[in-house]
Parts: sequence; C-alpha cells; structure tokens
Amino acid sequence: MRASRALIYVAAGLLSALFLFPLYILILIAFQPPKYTLISTYPPLVPKELTLANLVAALSGTAFIDPFLKSVETATLVGLITLALAIPAGYGLSRLPSRLSYPVLVLILLTNIMPGVIIGIPIAVQFIRAGLYETVVGLALAQTLVTLPLATLILQGTFSAVPRDLEHQAMIDGANLFNRLRYVLLPNSAPGIAAAYLISWMFSWDEFTYAILLMPYHSTLPVTIYTDITRGNLLAGAAFSVVFTVPVIILTYGLQRYLKGQYISGGLKGAA
Repeated sequence: MRASRALIYVAAGLLSALFLFPLYILILIAFQPPKYTLISTYPPLVPKELTLANLVAALSGTAFIDPFLKSVETATLVGLITLALAIPAGYGLSRLPSRLSYPVLVLILLTNIMPGVIIGIPIAVQFIRAGLYETVVGLALAQTLVTLPLATLILQGTFSAVPRDLEHQAMIDGANLFNRLRYVLLPNSAPGIAAAYLISWMFSWDEFTYAILLMPYHSTLPVTIYTDITRGNLLAGAAFSVVFTVPVIILTYGLQRYLKGQYISGGLKGAA
C-alpha cells in the first residue's frame, strides 16, 4: 500500500515537473544575461547569473502598462458577464428534466467546437457596425461566447446538486424566485460560482484569436507579447510572459480550493 502510494507521488512529481519545465526555461531566459541563454550554444539549465536588466529594458522599451490593464479589464469583465448570464441559464437548465437539459447543453457547447477564427470574422464585421471595434467591451462580449457554455455547464451541475428541499422550504416560507436565488441557491453554490468565474477569467486572460481580430491596434498583452517576439525582441517577450503569469498564479492560489473535480465536472453529473 505504501509502495503504491509512493509510486503515485513520484508519478505526480514527474508530471508536475514536466508541466513546470517550460515555465522554468522562461524564467531562466527572463532573468539571466543573454550570453547564458539566447546567445549561448549550449544554454545551462542551472542559473549562472541573475539580472533584472532584461525586465527593466523590456518594461522601459515597450508600452506595457496599457496592454496589461486592458487584459485585466477584459478578463474581469468577461468573468462578470459570464456569471450574469450563466447563473440564470444554469439554474433554468438544472430544473429541467435531464432528457431536455442534456441536448440543450450539447447544443450550447457546439460554439466551443467551432474554430474561433471562423466565427470571429463575422463577429468582427458586426462589431464594427455596432461601434464595438477596438473596445474592451466588444472584446469581452466576444470572448464570453467561449466562456459562457463552460460556465453554464458548471453551474447547471452546481445548482442540480443543491437539495430541492431547501428551495421548497423557502417557497413555503413565501420566498419568491429572486429571494430563493439570493438566500438559498447562490450561497450554497458559491464554490461552483467561484470555479466558473475563475475558469472564465483564465480563458479570457490568454485569449488571442478574438483579441487580434477585434482589437488589433491597441490590444491586450498576449498580442503585445506576440508582436515583440515576431519582431525579434525575444527578451522582452520572455520578460512580459513572466509578468503575464503572475496574476494567474495569484488568482489560482486564492481560489484553488474551488478548482476541484466535483465543481468543474458538476455539469456532467447533473446532465447524466
């Protein structure tokens, strides 16, 4: 038993190291002199010398603050819009028989199956006509198309897991739908709601296709990093990428207890 558990820990450690290795290489490039990374024929895997010169040069040589703030604004707005739409949608689907809710969920998820560039171009045309081109609101609305189906799936399962007796008792006490949502369903669904918001935020944070289609001239940070790399400014791209991961790590650490299987896969349980 102990041997099997030790084997599981070793496998988990190796898998974690495999996923973290690219981030480690990125940190080496960002905080070592170029002679040990980009210029070196055989870059060492152990840091030889640490420096902040790459980060200082990148932040001072390229407009960083504006794309960074636009990424924060867009991701936050996407999370809020997604919750505002997914909560009533998830609640409604959770109260339907599974033979009706499951086909609707599959139909909603079809949006995520289609390549973003295919539906992004007609959306960009409509947004230009609506005056939403090159705006954070327009970009957030477009990215919500990706996050809303996932959040609806999560919240449908979350609301399905709340005992009906609690809602029935509130109805007997005279609570209307708004009060049942406010005092019964939402407090008992807080972990699922947090998981849906976090996933929506993270999907928007590094989203690229809609950002380059709808906001190509004053875009978010992923497009800025891409532009720096394609222009040969690899050190700036590496430094920006390290800074880019910091908010994700902070938000994930703060809400990590909600990133569990029972919340993320709750929609599948509810639809079964």
